[in-house]
Formats: sequence, C-alpha cells, structure tokens
Amino acid sequence: MVASIALPRLMRVGGGAIEDTGALIVELGGRRPLIVTDAYMVASGVVDRLSSSLQKSGLQVAIFSGTVPDPTTDSLGNGLSAVKEHGADIIIGLGGGSSMDTAKALGILSLQGGAMRDYKAPRNNTGPALPVVAIPTTAGSGSEATQFTIISDSESNEKMLSSGVAFLPAAAVIDYTLTLSMPPRLTADTGIDALTHAIEAFVSKKANPFSDGFALAAIRAIGMNLRNVYEDGSNPAAREAMMLAATQAGIAFSNSSVALVHGMSRPIGAHFHVAHGLANAMLFPAVTAFSVAAAEPRYAECARALGVASAAAPDREASAALVAELRAINADLHVPTPEAFGIERQVWEAKLPLMAEQALASGSPANNPVVPDARQIQEIYAGIYA
Repeated sequence: MVASIALPRLMRVGGGAIEDTGALIVELGGRRPLIVTDAYMVASGVVDRLSSSLQKSGLQVAIFSGTVPDPTTDSLGNGLSAVKEHGADIIIGLGGGSSMDTAKALGILSLQGGAMRDYKAPRNNTGPALPVVAIPTTAGSGSEATQFTIISDSESNEKMLSSGVAFLPAAAVIDYTLTLSMPPRLTADTGIDALTHAIEAFVSKKANPFSDGFALAAIRAIGMNLRNVYEDGSNPAAREAMMLAATQAGIAFSNSSVALVHGMSRPIGAHFHVAHGLANAMLFPAVTAFSVAAAEPRYAECARALGVASAAAPDREASAALVAELRAINADLHVPTPEAFGIERQVWEAKLPLMAEQALASGSPANNPVVPDARQIQEIYAGIYA
C-alpha cells in the first residue's frame, strides 16, 4: 500500500511561538491576515497579543470573533463577509477546534463559493483555498495539522465531515503556553479526544508506517501526562507534552483516518450539543470493547505505548488491559454518561436510528477493525446511555 501523506508546510513549535506569527505570515507571503476566533479569546487578551505580533511585522490585521462552538453553516456567513470586507489574503484560526474548523471552511468557501454541504465527504477537496495558519489554544483536536473540517448543517443538524488537502493549514503555531488556563473539564475532554485520534489512527484500516509513528508517540505522551495535567493544569511540562501529543495525533489521523468512535460521536454532538471531545470520551471504552477482537495485536501495541501492558504481555491480555484503562480514565476524569449529562432517556432512544444512519453515512465506521451495521451501532449507543 502506498500512503498519501500531507502536512502543514511550516510549523513553529514551543513556548512563546505565538510571538513569531507575524514573521511566519510574512514568510508565507501574507499581508492582510484575518484572525478567526471567538469572544473568549478576545476577552482573555490572547487576540491582542497576537495582533501586536502581526502589526510589528507590518501586517494589516482584522478580527472576526464570531466563531461558535460546533460551528454551523449559518455561523459562516458573517465570517465570509469579514474575509471579503478586509480583502484578507490569509486566515488565522486561533482557538479550539471550532475556530480552526471555521477558518478552514472560510478559506475554501472564499475562493470556491457554494455551500458547505457541497464539500462534505465522500468528496475529496483539492481545489484552491485561502491559506490558513492554525493556532490551537487547546490540546485535543489536532485540527492544526489535519486535512479535515467539521461543520454542522443548520437545516438538518448533520455534522458534516469535509476532507482533502484544500482544508490543510499552510502553517501551524504550537504554543503550549496558550493552554495553561484551560479548566479541568476542557483539559480532560480534549486530552481524551487526542488519545482517541491516536488510537483510532493506529487501528484504522488505513493505518500506515508513517502515521503509526506519530500515533504511538502521542499515545505514550498522553499516557504519562493526561491525569497529571487534569489534576494540575499549571504543570508546564505536562501541558507541553499534551500539546505536542495532540498535534502528533492530528498528523497521525490526518494521514490515516479516524474510525467508529468519531463516526458515532458526531451525531451525539449535533443532536445533543455535547462537545466533540466529550462525545468521544463517552463512546471510547464501549467502541474499543466492541472492536478489539478484530485487531488484538494493534490494540495490544496501543496498550503497551499507553503504559498499561508490558512488552511481554500476550496480545489478548494487553488489549483487554487497554479497554480497562479507557474505562479507568473516564472514571478518573469524571466523564459523564449521556444520562448524567442531562439527556432524557426517551429522547436519546428516539434518536438512535437517525444517529446510527448518520454515523454510517460519515464513512468513518468503514475504517474500523470491525465494520458495524446500523443495529450494532444502535446497541452501542443504547449501552453507553447510563
């Protein structure tokens, strides 16, 4: 098998890297950057800090702070107007996955037009787009290094996955100091999200030697640091390790794929407004238990990288230890069930057929070691409720 590999052209990695963003934009040939972010990033002072760097490099800066959590097609309209009004020649996505996904969507829509649903999977998007510089402020989505974006259809509530190199950022700035103020719940959800990316990339049917190396490196780092950073968010070494791991996991799944967890988590987010990382966390142990028998050697390798099985442990024992550890992580990081999150059982059960249909339509379950049918997906959904 020949793997097709795509990465951001330039990356700045390390504490304080955000201060180099102006020089990075100049290197990319940009002159009129538009910062795409949210109101919290403005209030926190991070946008001012970034704008100062850009202005010192002689750039003319504009700000669009209308990004919303789990961006929708409706939320893109004002952003497109901001791109046009500023005459932006480059877009900076500053924030969590929602800001970076919004920036990617604006990049392609600004040059190609149409509606976001025109770009959803299985279409492979390779056409022109405004270059995007992605600056994550959470350690989870890995969107700064992926050729994917997720935008919800405002009419149907479908979380649409769009893919292709047209969505790949031209550059990324990986500065762990931007994550030091993350609260414990966000730290947990984004950390488990990164772990899901890494493990799914490794067990995916599209895994390859290139993506494997990044996936295992991310799993090791997350295993050593996730609980530490949840308990003490001011720990700079743990924050730095998690930030790098999130980017490594993003590189891994962007160059292989995600699988069943992601296919099933998107409908949960769309219908019940559960954050993406949290939806992944709710599903991760159950989906892994469902899948593990079909790829025991791969799951066992994940367990060894995570630090819950020895090199000498038989694959069956190691893969079982992985499932147990995922359950333990959820318990230690207080991941709620859908019931504990506040979703009514009757409403949850009524949505199961549609969520199963949408999960399968996303294409991600086809990459899973076991490809489920709609009935099996509904059974997993039902099983995680309480």
